[in-house]
Amino acid sequence: MQKENMRKEERGQVESENENEISKVELQRTIGYFQGVSFIVGTIVGAGIFVSPTGVLKYSLLNVGIALIIWTACGIVSLMGALCYAELGTALPLSGGEYSHIKRALGSPLAFIFLWTAVFNKPASNAARALLFAEYATQPFYGECPAPELLKKCLALAVLWFLGILNGRSVKMAAWVQTVFTILKMMALSVIAIGGTVLLIRGRKENLARFENAFSSEIPNAVEVAEAFFQGLYAYGGWWSLNYLAEELKNPSRNIPWTVMTAVPSVTVFYLLVNISYLTVLTPKEIVSSVAVAVTWANRVIPSVAWMIPLSVAVSIFGALNSSMFTLGRLSYAGSQSGHLPSIISMINIQYCTPAPAMIFSTVIASIFIIPSDLIALTNYFGFSVWLMIGLTCASLIVLRYREPDLHRPYKVFLPVAFAMVAISLFLVLAPVVWSPKVQYIYASLFMLGGLLLYLPFVHFKIRFGFMDNITCYLQLLLEVSPANYKSD
Repeated sequence: MQKENMRKEERGQVESENENEISKVELQRTIGYFQGVSFIVGTIVGAGIFVSPTGVLKYSLLNVGIALIIWTACGIVSLMGALCYAELGTALPLSGGEYSHIKRALGSPLAFIFLWTAVFNKPASNAARALLFAEYATQPFYGECPAPELLKKCLALAVLWFLGILNGRSVKMAAWVQTVFTILKMMALSVIAIGGTVLLIRGRKENLARFENAFSSEIPNAVEVAEAFFQGLYAYGGWWSLNYLAEELKNPSRNIPWTVMTAVPSVTVFYLLVNISYLTVLTPKEIVSSVAVAVTWANRVIPSVAWMIPLSVAVSIFGALNSSMFTLGRLSYAGSQSGHLPSIISMINIQYCTPAPAMIFSTVIASIFIIPSDLIALTNYFGFSVWLMIGLTCASLIVLRYREPDLHRPYKVFLPVAFAMVAISLFLVLAPVVWSPKVQYIYASLFMLGGLLLYLPFVHFKIRFGFMDNITCYLQLLLEVSPANYKSD
C-alpha cells in the first residue's frame, strides 16, 4: 500500500513538472552580448552616414574642425544617455524601454501619452525606412529613370511583412538576421574608413590641407552650432534600443552596461573615420552638394566596384528596419501588459514564445502609413517628442534614485550625467519651437495630449465592451497565443 502511494506521489510530481514546463509561456532570454551589440549598432547606423552626412558640415559653415568636434560631442551625448538607460535596464529588466521606466517613476498617464505618440510615430518611421529600402533596391534596374511608385510601395509592404513574420516566429532568427546585416554594413563602412585612411597616409597636399587648416573657415554662431548638433544627434538615433530587449537579454545585469559601452563608442569611432575619409577625397563644398556622398566617394576611389555602395545602403536600411520592428513589437507588448492596449497584444505564441500579436499589430500600422505615404511627412513635426521622452526617462532615473533608494541596481550611472541629459533634452525640445515656430508643433502637441481622451475612459475608468472578449478569444485560437506565464488548471 505504501509503495503504491509513493508511486502515485512520484507520478503526480512528474505530471506537475511536465504541466509547468508545457504551461510556461513567456519571453525567453535568448539574446547574448554580441547580438545586443548588433541591435544597437544596427539601429543607429542607417542610410544617413552613407547617403547624406551633410547637415553637420553645412551648419558648421564648412568648418572641418568644428564639424568633427560636433560628431564627437554627439557621440558622447549618446553614450551619456545610453548609460542612464543602462541603469534603468539593469534595475528594471522589462520589455517596453522608456515606456516601462516612465510608468514606474512618473505614473501611468505620462506612460500612456508616450505609448500613444510612439504607436503613431514609430510605425511611420518604419514605413519611411521600408520605402527608402525599396528606392535603393529598385533604382539599379531603372538607371536614370525613377522607379514606379506602385512597385516601391509593394516592395516596401513585402519587406515590412517579411520582417514582421520573421520577428513573430523566431527571436533567434531575427537576432541572427540582425547580426549578419550589421556585420555587412560595418564591412561597407570599413571599406570607406580604411580607403580614406590609406589615402590620407599617402598624403596628397590638397587632401592634407583640409585637416592642417581645419579651423580656418568661418566659425558658426551658437544657433548654427545647435542646428549642426541636431543633425549629428539624429544620425546617432537608436542608442536607446537595448532597453526594449531587456526581458530577453541573457544576464542583463552584466550585458546591458557592457553592450552599451561597446556599441556606442564603436559607432562614434566609425562615424569619425568615415567623415574623415569623405573629407580626404572630397572638398567640403562637394560633400554638401552631393546627393549621395558615399556613391560620389566610391566613384572617385573604387570606380570599378562603386555599385557596392547603393547595395550597402539597402543592406544598412534593411538591418535598421529589422531592429526597429523588433523593438516596436516589444513596446506594444509592454503597453498591452499594463492594460494600455487590447489584451490580445500582450499574449505570446505558445509554440515560438514570441509576442506574435504585438508584431502583427505594429506591422499593420506601419503598412497603413505606406499606402498614403504623405502621412509620413506629418511625423517630421514629432521629432521634439523623441527628446521629450528621453528627458522624461532620465528624469525617471533621478526620481527612482530618491524614491526607491533600496531598488537593486547592478549598475549605477554618475548622477550628474542624468541631470545633464535632462537639461540637454529640454534644450532639444524647446530649441526648434523657439527658433522656427510652426503651427504644426501645436498640432503635434495637441495630438500627444489627445491621448488622455482615450486614457480616461478606457484605462482610468476601465470601460470595457463585451464583444472585445469574443474577439480576443477568437484571435487566441487563431494565433495560438496565451497570456504570459499562463498556468493551466
